[in-house]
Amino acid sequence: MMQRLVNSPQGATWIAEQDLRMVGFAIVEWNEQTDGVIGYIQTIEVAPEWRGQGIGAELLRRVEGSAHAAGAKDIWLHVDAENAAAIRLYEAHGYRIEGREEGFYALGRAALIYSKPLEVSGPQPSGGD
Repeated sequence: MMQRLVNSPQGATWIAEQDLRMVGFAIVEWNEQTDGVIGYIQTIEVAPEWRGQGIGAELLRRVEGSAHAAGAKDIWLHVDAENAAAIRLYEAHGYRIEGREEGFYALGRAALIYSKPLEVSGPQPSGGD
């Protein structure tokens, strides 16, 4: 499954490196829905010894940018309900909880479902003269 995600034309994979060593990675996919393109963050992983240094936040910005560049207006994800650090990251970057899915992860652990509208890039209307 991982190879399919990495090679998908409707997705992007980002790798964080330090001293020629992979310290994190993220995968995002997008697909056309009836109301437009929607992005889905498959995973963001950072090696334990590299957490708390902004790598996860940078990977999150990169996957959001990739989805937005592909035309996605919204993005969503599942996060382990017990992963407080990841929940803080997503909430700090504008994600809002949309629901909960019991038994999503191994050992019957629940997932929280978060989503966020992606920002429109480019010049904004000035509001008049």
